[in-house]
Amino acid sequence: MTGRPPVGAAVRPLVTATALVLAYYLLPMDERFGGGAAVTLVLGLAALLLLFLWQLRSISYSPQPRLRAVETLATTVPLFLLLFATTYFLLERNVPGSFSETLDRTGALYFTLTVFSTVGFGDIVASSESARIVTMAQMTADVLLVGVAARVVVGAVESGLRRRETPDAAPPTSGEQT
Repeated sequence: MTGRPPVGAAVRPLVTATALVLAYYLLPMDERFGGGAAVTLVLGLAALLLLFLWQLRSISYSPQPRLRAVETLATTVPLFLLLFATTYFLLERNVPGSFSETLDRTGALYFTLTVFSTVGFGDIVASSESARIVTMAQMTADVLLVGVAARVVVGAVESGLRRRETPDAAPPTSGEQT
């Protein structure tokens, strides 16, 4: 194996993140934020967790674990943020006035990113109780994503590097290539 990563592995994170953002802007979001949308958020976060756990395994067995970790984060973080942006957008549509200003898709994404980055400019704030609950849930999940998930990804990379150094390590059974 050469020291250069495959071009596809270097481009895949950019393509994935771009496709996720395009889907956010192009997919119809006509559903009202109610029980169904709340359940969808919870199921989306559960699916994201399962995807993340599967990707951790693929990092451990990858011939290039660092590159695979970048791919994992380039998929997980945008998807995580877009789930919350979608929730805020639908919440504002269902309960106008949930935020200090009306949120369109860009406004919802902007609010999500300011909460995630802990910048909190204060130009948009959660006004309703339901908006505050979702925002607190995002804050909690942000801390977990940044703290715990980052450490777990680093651990998976270290495990992958150790496996690479041990030639008798068992390859994955799923046919993982990256």
